[in-house]
Amino acid sequence: MQTKYTKQQVARSAKPDGEKFNVMYLIKNVQKLRATYQIRLLAFRAVDNKMKLVLRVPASCEFDSSLLELLERCGKAVFREDM
Repeated sequence: MQTKYTKQQVARSAKPDGEKFNVMYLIKNVQKLRATYQIRLLAFRAVDNKMKLVLRVPASCEFDSSLLELLERCGKAVFREDM
């Protein structure tokens, strides 16, 4: 099947801030973190490719309920690391 796009349509994707072997790093300096489109795409990519996604955030950062649900769904593929 060939996908056709108009001039305005683009396939969306997300890139981690860093990648080493089978670990992707996403660094956020925020007080509250939600399950954004970028985080969800990288989390599902980590699960599909049997990788790990490390969310590097300040120790004072709170995770929103949407992000906590995503972490439960992804199991050990996504985890938090304090800066």
